[in-house]
Amino acid sequence: MSSDLEVSALAINVTVPEALRWTDTRRGETFALTTLNVRLLPDGRLAAKAYGRPVGGGRGAYVSFPVPDRPELTALIADAAGRAGVMWAAHRGLG
Repeated sequence: MSSDLEVSALAINVTVPEALRWTDTRRGETFALTTLNVRLLPDGRLAAKAYGRPVGGGRGAYVSFPVPDRPELTALIADAAGRAGVMWAAHRGLG
């Protein structure tokens, strides 16, 4: 493995279990947040944003929302990152 290989981003998408989902409003439209995008930052910390669909239906815009500071969501993010690490380490190459 090359030590000068630069990996610019590691990101995973995580489905939020129904019991942990929430709503948020942007530009007068309420969204049901169902997915998290979790990124591993260069310093080893995690960052997360939430995405979802308008409650009223339709496609809506691809707009990110902050993830509320709730222990169960923090645990979900940490568990998902750990699971992703195991999956990455066990990859079987392309194809």
